[in-house]
Amino acid sequence: MTAPLLSVEHVTRRYGPRIGCQDVSFELWPGEVMGIVGESGSGKSTLLSCISGQGDPDEGRVVYDARDLGPVDIREMSEPRRRMLMRTDWAFVHQNPRDGLRMTVSAGANVGERLMAVGARNYANIRAQATDWLGKVEIDEGRVDDRPAAFSGGMQQRLQIARNLVTGPRLVFMDEPTGGLDVSVQARLLDLIRGLVRELGLSAVIVTHDLAVVRLLADRLMVMKDGRRVETGLTDQVLDDPQHPYTQLLVSSVLQA
Repeated sequence: MTAPLLSVEHVTRRYGPRIGCQDVSFELWPGEVMGIVGESGSGKSTLLSCISGQGDPDEGRVVYDARDLGPVDIREMSEPRRRMLMRTDWAFVHQNPRDGLRMTVSAGANVGERLMAVGARNYANIRAQATDWLGKVEIDEGRVDDRPAAFSGGMQQRLQIARNLVTGPRLVFMDEPTGGLDVSVQARLLDLIRGLVRELGLSAVIVTHDLAVVRLLADRLMVMKDGRRVETGLTDQVLDDPQHPYTQLLVSSVLQA
């Protein structure tokens, strides 16, 4: 029987007396996209930080089915192994692409650096792969030597995606990947993300406040409020027939907008 790719077990994170997230559990299966939604302060970003290895939970476990080790708690991994995991099997797409890019080097170098981090050394091959990935994310390959500062916000986000996916990760974490972009740019980026997820068979965890994003991208949906999970289920099921009063409020606010 296929094992979950990621098992989140009773994850809790506190900031002094304030709860970031509390007792959150779910499983993510190979090729599945999980959306996590909620208003600001709901705990979704704290949860994402805990499960992506960017922050440590106070309680609970995050178990990943690693290629070479099988299921392992990421907190029990050595620091070098965890760093390698984040360069190979995992990827993280930030809301602000500047947080995920090196702004002082070229677009090609941004993509190539991740290849070099996993051992690639042939310059011609690295440049060829970087140029190929620019094409995959709809950036003119002739801009391989341009720096990210010369790109629009949408192009920077697509470059960040290329940088993350070039090493063939199995699991991608996305924090408000379309936040701050114009509506037309959002739509194009969402189509790109959806196509890449399907083409590459990626699993993903996407945090967003935008229900339209999860409707388009997510197979399953988790709704958070005050650090706790209040509802979960298939995305269309949750959005079309919300059971929890908070979810009903979220959905109705979108319908009234």
